[in-house]
Order: sequence, then C-alpha cells, then structure tokens
Amino acid sequence: MSVYLAADFGGGSGRIMAGTLSEGKLTLEEVHRFPNRQVKLGSHVYWDFLALFEDMKTGFRLAAQRGYKVNGIGIDTWGVDFGLIDSDGNLVGNPVCYRDSRTDGMPEKVFAKINEKKYYASAGIQVMPINTIFQLYSLSRVDDVQLLTGDCLLFMPDLFSYYLTGVANNEYCIASTSGLLDARRRDWNDKLIEDLNIPDHLFAPIVVPGTVRGKLKPEIASETGLGAVDVIAVGSHDTASAVVAVPSSEPGTAFLSSGTWSLLGAEVDEPILTEEARLGGFTNEGGVGGKIRFLQNITGLWILQRLMAEWKARGEEPGYDELIDEATRSEIRSVIDVDDASFTNPDCMEKAIVDYCSKHDLQVPVTKGEFARCVIESLACRYKKGVDAMNRCLPSPVRQLHIIGGGCQNKLLNQLTANALGIPVYAGPVEATAIGNILVQAKAKGDIFSWRELKKVVINSVQPQVYLPE
Repeated sequence: MSVYLAADFGGGSGRIMAGTLSEGKLTLEEVHRFPNRQVKLGSHVYWDFLALFEDMKTGFRLAAQRGYKVNGIGIDTWGVDFGLIDSDGNLVGNPVCYRDSRTDGMPEKVFAKINEKKYYASAGIQVMPINTIFQLYSLSRVDDVQLLTGDCLLFMPDLFSYYLTGVANNEYCIASTSGLLDARRRDWNDKLIEDLNIPDHLFAPIVVPGTVRGKLKPEIASETGLGAVDVIAVGSHDTASAVVAVPSSEPGTAFLSSGTWSLLGAEVDEPILTEEARLGGFTNEGGVGGKIRFLQNITGLWILQRLMAEWKARGEEPGYDELIDEATRSEIRSVIDVDDASFTNPDCMEKAIVDYCSKHDLQVPVTKGEFARCVIESLACRYKKGVDAMNRCLPSPVRQLHIIGGGCQNKLLNQLTANALGIPVYAGPVEATAIGNILVQAKAKGDIFSWRELKKVVINSVQPQVYLPE
C-alpha cells in the first residue's frame, strides 16, 4: 500500500508522520519527532532552520528503513515567517522568528504610508505585528543587506521544499498569511509591494494545494533512501491542513485549531472584506479546495505552555492531567485578555498574569491550579466573543464548533467553551494537521478522487468527543 509522509513543523516541535489509506480509512504512524527551538543571537530571535532540515531528513531515513513505499511528501509549518535565498540558491540567513522585536511599531509606520481601511478591503488580513508585511517593511526601511542580496523569498514550508527539490515557489495558503496578497485575485498585491518599497523580484510564483512541486533531488533521494519521491504542495500553513480534517460538512460548522495559537473561524467561498470584518479583527486566509478561512488569530495555549515551562525550570512542574484536575476544582473566575500585549513574550508569564490581575482589580491566582483555571476560563470567554463577532459577519450563525489539534485534549477547555457558546463542541482529531496534509497528497496522486470522498475518509477515520453545554 502507498504511504504518504507529512513533515509537520510547529513552534515547539516537528514530526514526520506516515499515513496509509485502506478501505476508506486513514491510518497514521509517527515516524520521528524532534524539538524546534527559538535561538537568541545578538539582537534577534531565530529559528534553527539547518537543524530542522537535518531532523526532517532523519525522519525520511527512518521511514525508508521501515520499508515504506512512499508515494508523496507534504510539508506544513506555522505562518508568516520566511527565508531568503540568493541567486545561487544559498540561504541568506537563518529565518527570524515572528516573536522577534523587529516588528514593534511597524503597523503604525506602514499605515502612515497606506490607508488601513483600503488595505483591509484588498488584503483582508487581520493586523498583527508578526505578519510578513511588517517583517519585510522593517527590513525595507533600513535597506537591510538581506533584501539587497536576496533573490527569492520563500515561506518556511516553501523553503524546506526548495532544498528538497530545487524548485522555488510559494504555496497559496502559506502566502496568504503574509498580508501581501490581493484576497480576491489570490495573487501578489503588486501595488502594495511597490508602495512599501519591497523588491518585487523576491516574490516567487504561487501554486495551489495539490500541485506536485518536484521530486527529491538525486542526492537527497539517495541520502534518505526514499528514491525519487514527489514533493507535493499541501495546505502548507498548518491550520489550512488541519481544517481539511474537520469531520463534518454540515452548514453552520466552525473550527477552532487549538494549540500555541487558537485559530477560530469558518470556511467560506469568497473573502469577507467588510468594515465590520476588519473591526472584528478577522482575517481571510487561503484554504484548501478553493476555500477561504475566515478566522481570528487568538493567543491560544501559549500562556499555559509558558507557565508550565517556568514551573519546570523551577523544578515544580505538575503533570498535565494533574494540573487540569486542579484547575477544574479551582473556584477562581478571573478573566484576563489573552490577546493583551503583556502576554506576547514576557520574561515571566506568571508575573505578567499577577500584574494584569492586580491592575484590573481581579482576584490574583496563587496556586498552579488557579493560574491554569484563569487561563482556560479566559480562553473560553475569548472564544465566545469571537463566535459572536463571526455571527455578525457570516450569512448564517455558527451551530457547532469543532476543536482540532493538540489543544482538543484539554477537556476542561472543551467543556467551558461549550458552556460559553451554548452550542455543541466536538473535540478531535488531535492529529488534524497530519491528516489534512496526507489526504491532500493522496488526492493529488489519485488515491482520492474528489473533495467529497476526502471528507468521507476524514469522517470514517476519526471519532470526535462531544461536549454539550452545561
């Protein structure tokens, strides 16, 4: 049977997953998992692209050693970040992490040059300092040497793909996170790029999910033992792949991709570029199968992850299940604004929460369970606010929410979200990104014949847990 490999890179870790289709169901197996870290060097925070690329190849070697007959490889990552290559194909510098401070104040500087309302009416992207548009403008305004020597900009999954195949292009879903596309035309916004003095030669052709980008270069085919395998463009933004794995095609279905970030939204056929959508903080990102992901980017489990990392560093880390049980029993009901800038990347997350609660006359958490309850309660309230705003923009209201990704394992968050929204919440699958990645490859190679059949495979392969409002 044919096996497809998903190279899935998240902000904290990466993994190589193998997927096999049989009798209308998908079976997944983890081949290799490895850490992803942010490295502070000088005045910037970088991703260690070289280590990630080597870890990916290690996963491919392990797959070959297991005797898999690999039919395709798909790559997905987080959004907005990129690398630049020169005219000889050399990497100009390690990609900078979106949490780097170089974009501080950049949105204000950009919108001093262009009209913010007109920008949204064209790009349809939620304004966040991390967006590629602001990263590039921070380089453009100082004539950064990387822009002067760079020949092509490649988003993270496109960069991995380039060094596997030698073919340079940008996949539509990941490119749409940049803020540099025309949302209606689904191509580069040339006028915007010119207005911001960003070199237009950097922008490679855009390809859609399901495009075969090329085969593994001979040296990598030999090194890994996989042979001349096709590398296929999938929904290369990890959320785009994850949304493919929502086990429902019912009207009124919304999704919440729950992880370090929470991406709350619904699939629509055309971008929603109204002033109400702009003021509601909605973004129109590319989806698989010609869809648009109309969503909000919300700080997700990042705050809880940072708390647990701080406790671990002090030798006080509780088990995750133990922490959630303690949070469930906690009576604290303080609600923080999870999107507040003070929680973006503080030196100490615990202190940031204490300071926020003190400043806003909220009960200050003391125990680890109270800190966790505060964060989880706040996320549920934020999801309620997001769904209410979404209902004002969509033609019909949301009637069910599917939580996918690693965060769907947080039972307390699932239940509090159902309670807050007053609608059923379906949790799962955990491995949504890998599922979507692999199924898009399978469709590209003819093992799945239509989007309807693909959705049937998802529904046959996963059984979500149901949470009803209490």
